[in-house]
Amino acid sequence: MSTAIGTSEDYTARQRYSIMISAMLGYILDFYDVLIFPFLLPAIQRSMSLSLAEVGSLQALTLFGSAIGGALFGIVGDRLGRKTSLQLTIALFSVAAIISAFAWNYWSLAVLRLITGIGLGGEYGVGMVLFNEAWKKSSRGLGAAALQGCAVIASSTASIVGIWLIAAFSDEWSWRIGLLSGGVPILLIIFIRFFMPESKIWLEYEAQRKASQVTAEARTLPLADLFRNGLARQTVIAFVWLMSYMLCYYSVVSFIPTLLLRDMHTPGDVVRTTAVLLSVVSGICYLANGFFNDRAGRRFGALVPALFWVGSLVGMAVWGSQLYVGSKTEWPMFWLYIGFGIGNVALGVTGVWISELYPVNLRATAVSTFYMGGRGLGSIAPVIVPLAAAHFGGSLLNGMVAVALPAAAVFILASLLLPETLGRDLSAKGFKVDTETEATMKAASVSSV
Repeated sequence: MSTAIGTSEDYTARQRYSIMISAMLGYILDFYDVLIFPFLLPAIQRSMSLSLAEVGSLQALTLFGSAIGGALFGIVGDRLGRKTSLQLTIALFSVAAIISAFAWNYWSLAVLRLITGIGLGGEYGVGMVLFNEAWKKSSRGLGAAALQGCAVIASSTASIVGIWLIAAFSDEWSWRIGLLSGGVPILLIIFIRFFMPESKIWLEYEAQRKASQVTAEARTLPLADLFRNGLARQTVIAFVWLMSYMLCYYSVVSFIPTLLLRDMHTPGDVVRTTAVLLSVVSGICYLANGFFNDRAGRRFGALVPALFWVGSLVGMAVWGSQLYVGSKTEWPMFWLYIGFGIGNVALGVTGVWISELYPVNLRATAVSTFYMGGRGLGSIAPVIVPLAAAHFGGSLLNGMVAVALPAAAVFILASLLLPETLGRDLSAKGFKVDTETEATMKAASVSSV
C-alpha cells in the first residue's frame, strides 16, 4: 500500500508563488511563440520565396514536434524531476527559437522549428504538474485555471507584436526579429534555478525509490504504464477527451478570422474590438470556472463551458450567416463568437483533472502526453474543415460547424466518463497503482456514468 508523502503544506508561501510565477511565465512565453508564428508566415514566404505548402509545413512541424516533446519531457519529469525537466524544455525551445531567427533556407528553418516544437511540448505539462503538486487542493482548480488563462495574455501579446513587426520592418527583418523574441524564455531558467523548488512529492518518491521501497514496476516504460494496473480505460478516455477539445477549438479559431473578414466582409475594426472583448471575457470566465470547479467538481468545470460551445455552434448554424450591418449588439455572430470563447475555458480544468487521475510516477507523462498529443491530432482541423466546407457547397461556416459540433459532443461524453477527482490528495496517490487504488479507481469510474 502507498505511503503518504509531501503535501502543499510543506511549502512556504514564497515557494508556492515562485512555482506559480515560473509556470505562468513559461506558459505565456511558450504560447506566445506558437501564436506569433502565423503572423510571421507571410513574411517568411516572401523572404524565402516558399510555396504555400512549404509555409504550411513549418507550422505543422512545430505542432508535430510539440507532440513528441510532450511525451519526451513528461517522461523526463517523472524520471529526473519536475524542475530539471522544466529547465531542459525551456532551454531547448529558447535556443532553437533564437537560432531559427538566423535560418538561411527552408530546410534549416524546418529543422529548427521542429526542435523548437519539441521544446515547447514539454513546458506546459511539467509546469502544470509541479504547480498542482505544490498548490493547496482546496484552490487547485482556481490556480490551474488562472495558469491556463494566461493564454489570453500570450495571444494578445503575440497579436500586438506580430502586427507591429509586419508594419514596422521589411519581410526579411520582421520574421527574424519575431523568432528572436521567442528566445526570451531562456532568462526564465535563471529564476527557476535559484528560486523555484523541486516538487516535494517527487523528491520523496525518488528517495523511497532509491531506498528500494518502490517496486520495479513503477520504473518500467512510462507510456506503457499508462495502460497498466487498471488505468487503460481512463487513459483512452482522457486522451480522446483532450483530442476532441483541441479539434473543436482549432476548427473554429483557425478559420473565424477568415470567415469574418473575407467571407462576411466584416470591418477590421469590428473584428479587432470583438477579439479584444473576447479576451477580457475569457480571462474572467477562466477564473470563475476555476472557482466553481473547486466546489462543484472537475466534471462541472468541463461540462458547463462545453454547453456554451454547443449553444454557440448551433446558433452559428442557424444565424451565423447574417452579416454585420452597423451594430455589434444586433449582430448574431458577435454573441456567438463570445459564447464559443466562453466554451474554450473548459481547457482550464484539463491540467488539474489529469494530474489528479495519475500517480506521481506517471503524472507528468500523462499530462504532457495527453495535452500535446491531443493538440497534435487536433491540429488536423485545418485539413478537414476545408473538406467539410467543400461538401457543403463551399460554405466555410458550415464546414466549421460540421467538424466542431461532433467534437464538442465527444468532449461532453468523455467528461461524463472520466472519474471525478475533486478533493483528491495527490500525495496519497502513491508511487504506483496498488490493489486498493485500482479498486477505488474502478469504483469511481462506475459511479461516474
